[in-house]
Amino acid sequence: MKKNKALLDDDSLLFREDNPRGVPLRFDSRKIIAIGASTGGTEAVFSILKQLPHNIPGILVVQHIPPMFSRMFAERLNNQTGLIVSEAEDGDYVEEGKVLVAPGDYHMKVKKTGERYRVEVFRGERVNGHCPSVDILFESLAKEAGNNAVGVILTGMGSDGARGLLTMRKKGARTIGQDEKSCVVYGMPKVAYEIGAVEKQTSLGNIPKTLISMLK
Repeated sequence: MKKNKALLDDDSLLFREDNPRGVPLRFDSRKIIAIGASTGGTEAVFSILKQLPHNIPGILVVQHIPPMFSRMFAERLNNQTGLIVSEAEDGDYVEEGKVLVAPGDYHMKVKKTGERYRVEVFRGERVNGHCPSVDILFESLAKEAGNNAVGVILTGMGSDGARGLLTMRKKGARTIGQDEKSCVVYGMPKVAYEIGAVEKQTSLGNIPKTLISMLK
């Protein structure tokens, strides 16, 4: 999937092989996306984000990563994906075309204020052995966004995120899990799939297309 660089300033267009005329993609402004990953996740997240349009609904990312590397990860995504990516700070708004990455050693959850979403970034005990925890983020999306949310669980060891993704699905959210073949470690997505949290299991390369279809 390739963006037409001559038209990158038009945030309403996504130029792809299956969309050769650049038909505008419109998204519901109420939608919000959450992605959780661990081992192998930095490359997986990068692979997904670089294929998304500039007007994609706001995205929240929890990647299990040490604090000294989370900011560098966000900066790399900002420089190389075409989206606006930053390390999340407490009180940041979730906005179209922007990605917020949880800082290392801090949990991140979302809170709806009026018609908008803001993130809360805070220290806390490890959940499933991790801080930030994917479950913390996913559980908050289930509560605050319900069927306006899409959750994506990617490669990683353990089970963090599986329970939260199930809660999201029970609240009407759409959910995606990375398949075994494309995972570095088929742990988190495996547990999520086995407990019924995953609506659609697919390859890493197919996740962007699946995600976009779930936002329509």
